[in-house]
Amino acid sequence: MKTNTPYIMKKINLLFIAGIGLLMASCSGTPDNSPEAKRKQLAQYKSEVQALEEKITALEDELDEMSDIEYVNIKTTEAQPQLFEHFIEVTGKVEADQEVNVSPEGSGIITDILVSEGQYVTKGTTLATLNTDMLDKSIAEARISLDLANTTFERQQNLWDQKIGSEMQYLQAKTSKESQESRLESLLAQKEMAEVKAPVDGTVDVIFQKRGEIAGPQIPFAKVVNIKKIKIYGDVAESYLTKVDKNEEVFIDFPAIGRQAKSRIEQIGNYIDPNNRTFRVRVDLSNPDNLIKPNMISILKIRDYVADSAIVIPSLLIKHDFKGEYTFIVDASGDVKKAKKVYIKSGVSNNNMTEVTEGIEPGMTIISEGFDQVIDGTPVAY
Repeated sequence: MKTNTPYIMKKINLLFIAGIGLLMASCSGTPDNSPEAKRKQLAQYKSEVQALEEKITALEDELDEMSDIEYVNIKTTEAQPQLFEHFIEVTGKVEADQEVNVSPEGSGIITDILVSEGQYVTKGTTLATLNTDMLDKSIAEARISLDLANTTFERQQNLWDQKIGSEMQYLQAKTSKESQESRLESLLAQKEMAEVKAPVDGTVDVIFQKRGEIAGPQIPFAKVVNIKKIKIYGDVAESYLTKVDKNEEVFIDFPAIGRQAKSRIEQIGNYIDPNNRTFRVRVDLSNPDNLIKPNMISILKIRDYVADSAIVIPSLLIKHDFKGEYTFIVDASGDVKKAKKVYIKSGVSNNNMTEVTEGIEPGMTIISEGFDQVIDGTPVAY
């Protein structure tokens, strides 16, 4: 590529115009038509023309030399301070805020299932009932015994108030009454334990048993899940322990559903897993539409570094040699713009961008394309 030709031709034209001006100046004034004057004038013209020819020849030689220079086409970007952040990315595990396997407190045969899978229930809702025939008979007997005990106690109390009968008879009647009351309360509590009730608000996700099967405290009847709020756990390498703080902002990506969310770290674990040298963090997130499901894959992006005014360049522009890291900028100090190799000191990298802490100042022109075709001093055009 040839450049600066207009500049050289301009200088030649100026010299030519200057010569014409000198000739015109020499012709001005009162003419002297004597042969001697004309010979002097002719010698002067020849001297001036010779000087111009020498200058023109020198400029033409310079132009010929410059026309042999090859220029590399490049693209550039200007270094400007900007916000720069670095994020740690870890895989997150989604868990429901409340996920409970529900079982009855008592044992018995399932007689009725009162809910269906997918149904939303509130805390205390009866999900199923167990057979209580034998228990109902015992309760009926207990009520009869309690009625008798109450009647006996009332009569003994009336006699005792009238100072009739012994204190022992009164106390026996009172004890019998209280005993029957306790027995009835116990039987009623047992009957209540024969009902399977929801311990939390949520959705009946799975019903494990069927009507007619035996239920008991050790046998899960159903699973109730509440995912209006979820918890996301991530394992972070121990090398970031001093860079991750509680309440630090976290960006969460759910690739399966194309959703992004923002939250904060609620908890940082106090234990390093010896198997993978990580510590656990927990992030809480609201899930009003229940679209985020337990065990769904998520990506936690935890910010561990921020600079409010940083010089940042694409990482691929940074090269290495035996002296260190360097990149190319444009040196426009002379007539010809040239590539200039500058050594730099890099900082943190994120998303293929790197912070430059030394070597590049705001306003410098960085070669962003064509950098692999230049060396220090290569003429460039853009």
